[in-house]
Amino acid sequence: MTDRLDNIAIFVAVAEHESFAEAARRLNRTPAAITRAVATLEEHLRIRLLNRTTRSVSLTDEGARYLEVSRRLLAAYGELEGLETQADRVQPHGILQVTAPAMFGRLHVLPAISSFLNLYPKVDIRALFLDRVVSLVDEGIDVGIRLGDLPDSSLRAVRAGQISMGVYASPDYLARHGTPQTPQDLGNHATISSLAVHPIPDRWSFDGAGGVGHVAIKPRLVVNTNDAAADAAAAGLGLIFQVCYQVDAHLRSGALQQVLVDFAPPSFPIHVVHPAGRFVPTKLRLFIDHVAKELRGRFG
Repeated sequence: MTDRLDNIAIFVAVAEHESFAEAARRLNRTPAAITRAVATLEEHLRIRLLNRTTRSVSLTDEGARYLEVSRRLLAAYGELEGLETQADRVQPHGILQVTAPAMFGRLHVLPAISSFLNLYPKVDIRALFLDRVVSLVDEGIDVGIRLGDLPDSSLRAVRAGQISMGVYASPDYLARHGTPQTPQDLGNHATISSLAVHPIPDRWSFDGAGGVGHVAIKPRLVVNTNDAAADAAAAGLGLIFQVCYQVDAHLRSGALQQVLVDFAPPSFPIHVVHPAGRFVPTKLRLFIDHVAKELRGRFG
């Protein structure tokens, strides 16, 4: 059993580093021993875990599923046996898989990742910034940043601040066309819709704020990205209805200002989430604490 656990740990190292040679270096083993251990594991399982070429190593579909199971197994074994050494606690090492929404990840999670990597030089991070909900367990992700209320799930969550939505326009546009006083006034204004926020581009929802629900608009411009919508509004083409962080740079520069403040929908939370389990590796715990603190500093 010990030999098999050792082979599993070697497979995880090869998969995480995408290299037999790097795994051998990290584990202080010979390349031949690493290759033999993975081959023995594949023979025992009667499946191919890794695709090998002269230049790269990648997971097969079966290998990707087995990697997730292997990580949970090794974490549980580490908890059972107390194998996390003092050195690991002081200087964590290994790979973390992180996901976040695309624009939020680029603007606010990436800086936290950068500062974390500077603090812990033996940790590597694989960041996946996507505008879809990623299944952490199914896709082998260690930690995710989620915006909005969380559905019931097996994930553990740490609250890391809150963000809001609002209607924004350039001072030039407002000087030329006036400032709307209620959401219903938007029907008389040029508007810009981002499909990333408003899948139905001719309807903006104020979630009942101020007694207002959905408001019909006639967008002059529809774009598929939030930064394009913000840039168009800053250029004076019309009003946008977006999340605050998506227009932060334009607000700081004075290119945009918020209107209809009294009708803004309620803020919604930011969470750092990870799969449930009693054992949380040091590198994951430290990352969760770090990114949550960084985000609270901006959105607390």
